[in-house]
Parts: sequence; C-alpha cells; structure tokens
Amino acid sequence: MRPDGLWHPRLLAVIAEAGHGDLIVIADAGLPVPPGVEVIDLLWRRGEPPFLAVLQTVLDECVVERATVAAESGGRWEALRDIPTEVVPHDELKRLTRQARVVVRTGEATPYANVVLHAGVAF
Repeated sequence: MRPDGLWHPRLLAVIAEAGHGDLIVIADAGLPVPPGVEVIDLLWRRGEPPFLAVLQTVLDECVVERATVAAESGGRWEALRDIPTEVVPHDELKRLTRQARVVVRTGEATPYANVVLHAGVAF
C-alpha cells in the first residue's frame, strides 16, 4: 500500500504504462468516450469526485508535456499553470479523445471541465 498520493490501482497502472505523447483525458461526467478507448469511471454521484481534485492528483503522479482544453471552458485551470496549454474548440477536443490511452471520468457536472494531458518524459 502506498502511504500517500494516488491509490486507484488501474489509474496508477495506466499512468505507469503511458509513453511519451500518450493522451490521458480527465473528463467531466458528460464527456462521451469513443468506442475502443478505455474508460476509468471514478464518479459515484454528482460532483464526486470533483474534476480539479482528480486533475491535481494525476498531475502529481506523472510528467505532462502539454495540455489541451476546450475554449468553451473559459481557459485554463490553476493546476495547469506550469504546463503549456493549447485551447481548442470543444468539438476538436472530443476528436482528440479518439486517440486517448484512457478517459478518466469524474463526477464533475460543470460543462466543458475536460483536459487532454499529453504525456512527457522525465529526462
């Protein structure tokens, strides 16, 4: 058992398996998941777990080269302050999810609370 940090076994495995350029999507409860893309459903009721808590926990566990968010979201979140972030229309973000290694669905009910994390390398 880990003393701290992320405890979800499958999410930890996906992060550990991710290679440079792989896409990990942290999503609100309503983002459609394309067929064939793995989904890790963390949601258990409206708002739980919240998007920002899941995003920060995932960021603490991996190296992120850049992020992509939807213009409709209103821009960036503080958790992404040190990560280069591209802003695209929501339809383009949804197209990007087709290439995702995984979509991590939160209980967030705020529209457009989605981010595509592009895996980086630690060297």
